[in-house]
Amino acid sequence: MLRDAWLVAGKDLRIEARSRVALNQVVPFAAAVILLFGLALGPDRSVLAPASAGLFWIAVLLSCLLATQRSFAVESADGARDGLRLSGLDPAGIFLGKAGAVVAELLVLEALLALGVAVLYGAHLTGGLVLAAVCVTATVGLAAVGIIYGAVASGLRVKETLLPLLFLPVAAPVLLAATKAWDEALAGTPSGGLGWLSLLAVFAVVYVTIGIVAFGPLLEES
Repeated sequence: MLRDAWLVAGKDLRIEARSRVALNQVVPFAAAVILLFGLALGPDRSVLAPASAGLFWIAVLLSCLLATQRSFAVESADGARDGLRLSGLDPAGIFLGKAGAVVAELLVLEALLALGVAVLYGAHLTGGLVLAAVCVTATVGLAAVGIIYGAVASGLRVKETLLPLLFLPVAAPVLLAATKAWDEALAGTPSGGLGWLSLLAVFAVVYVTIGIVAFGPLLEES
């Protein structure tokens, strides 16, 4: 399973490195979201700084949606999805590989967004270890949910509109917990975010477990 996951993740990341879709579309989209939030709330950093955690995670959530759609779009042409089914790869490995590729892309994006939040919103990135741990656990949960529902929607004509409707309500608890944990860390009390971090870890484990168990049937039905 892990070998297959490594192969699938490497394949997806090589495709993104060659196509540069993530670099040319997802990163500018996330930067535009952060910038537009700043314009909407005004230049007063006393307003922007307290809201920076929530705005950061909304940008990550929307970017995860784009990354998930892209993850399945690369196999939508020329019967590539059928080839994936017939490849003999472990479905759980395919799930872990695709989720891992999305996690890797989002973690790089989050590092850039954190810098943007610090510069544009005046947020002080204190509690670095907690911030990093929250990013990893929340991103794993978001990627797992995205890949699960991406498989559900990928075989449908309305997948572009159905995926957000499926993904966003389920991802809402991750958004809430990650925002609360970042709020505590940015306020200078990172220990206050440990409870939220534990909750994120539970979400991540549950979503990854569901994906490992259910991805095979979902892939066959898509």
